[in-house]
Amino acid sequence: MTETATGTDWRSWQESWDRQQEWYMPDREERFRVMLDMVEAVVGPEPRVLDLACGTGSITDRLLKRFPGATSTGVDLDPALLAIARGTFEGDDRVAFVTADLKDPDWTTRLPHTSYDAVLTATALHWLHSEPLATLYGQLGGLVRDGGVFMNADRTIDPATPRINAAERAHRHAAMDRAKAGGALDWAEWWAVAAKDPVLAAPTAERFKIYGEHADGDMPSADWHARTLLASGFGEARAVWASPSDSLVLAVK
Repeated sequence: MTETATGTDWRSWQESWDRQQEWYMPDREERFRVMLDMVEAVVGPEPRVLDLACGTGSITDRLLKRFPGATSTGVDLDPALLAIARGTFEGDDRVAFVTADLKDPDWTTRLPHTSYDAVLTATALHWLHSEPLATLYGQLGGLVRDGGVFMNADRTIDPATPRINAAERAHRHAAMDRAKAGGALDWAEWWAVAAKDPVLAAPTAERFKIYGEHADGDMPSADWHARTLLASGFGEARAVWASPSDSLVLAVK
């Protein structure tokens, strides 16, 4: 168990977030596996990692279990998810967390390092529209070291395949409905539970002041991500994993 002086079982909160996310993305662990495979393949087993829009630290958790010699800086703005992340990794000197808004032009100045071997993110940047996302990619072009990697695992939609998109969505939502009938929590229900927790209630209220209700950005295709990363200073970029609804795009500096 990961408990602090507050008595909060942070590991249980971490696991409940994972279960909620898996309700939306049954291939989530496979995405993480391929992501870490490619980290090892390109930059080795002891990388300095930036966990971008880290949330509860899901990537950091898997990174350190697989690569004990790695280090991670998690950056996010969400006070509730950062509370879970900080509680989970309290006392681990391989991990640091930074509160920053990725829409702030100066967010990188808050980081403890000026360059990283790998910048990793998952299920987070879809809330950015294309223009601010392209701006962010330009910033990452200066943050990833030469030979380093950036990876974004997220929902991608190809507008050229509307029938495939509709069929996939219907099939996925039918499975989600079956899981929901079996007791799975969706995003809104998970946050309702967090809002009632004596430790997370205040940071949860604060995060809704910051973000409001969840809203998606443009969710462009994997090809758009690759083209935009190439225009942002990366030397190579393409999808290295895909499901019918999600892609993992890898860019090498």
